[in-house]
Amino acid sequence: MEALLVDARGLGCPKPVLMAEDALSGMDEGIIDVLVDNEASLKNLSRFASKNGFYYEGSKEDGYWKIRIVKGHTSEAPAGQSGPSSTPGCEKPEKDVLLIIGSDTIGKDEALGKTLMKGLFETMKTTKEIPHTIFFLNAAVKLTTTDEEMIIILQDLQKMGVEIFSCGTCLKYYDLEKALKVGYRGTTNHIVEGIKDFNKTVWIG
Repeated sequence: MEALLVDARGLGCPKPVLMAEDALSGMDEGIIDVLVDNEASLKNLSRFASKNGFYYEGSKEDGYWKIRIVKGHTSEAPAGQSGPSSTPGCEKPEKDVLLIIGSDTIGKDEALGKTLMKGLFETMKTTKEIPHTIFFLNAAVKLTTTDEEMIIILQDLQKMGVEIFSCGTCLKYYDLEKALKVGYRGTTNHIVEGIKDFNKTVWIG
């Protein structure tokens, strides 16, 4: 069976995973070849495939990586491999901390709370003590859409490897769906799965 090509080169995490998920959701069974140009995306795609029970195999090409993901076709796997496998040279990244932010302030005093929230993320950036994923919900989606100072800090954290999501329902409620400036639109599935998958889940706000 011919593989569907998903070219995610030049895109940071988690975009390649979202593209792979979208491609696979449109087929009952099939094969996709995802192209990425950074090892972090390769690792995340491997984790995605393993978690969903798909066979996968990664290879280093000329200047990029290719990972083949097979859905519903165990016969496509090489002899002796009928399910998820480890991609050569790729270790499963640890999902240490899921940080959920439920407000655009910390505490009851709004002015002080905004200062504290900014200070929290600035400290993360400076100390490099960063979570694996940050999920913004409720009024916290304003931090990823309209708060220019916070957006700059969050963009820096994203470059450091933090996966950032904003609640899609909350963006719609505040009429901010087109204003998202950092990270990606997420769903409550990120929270539900995160509580199970992450070593620790921290709520603020």
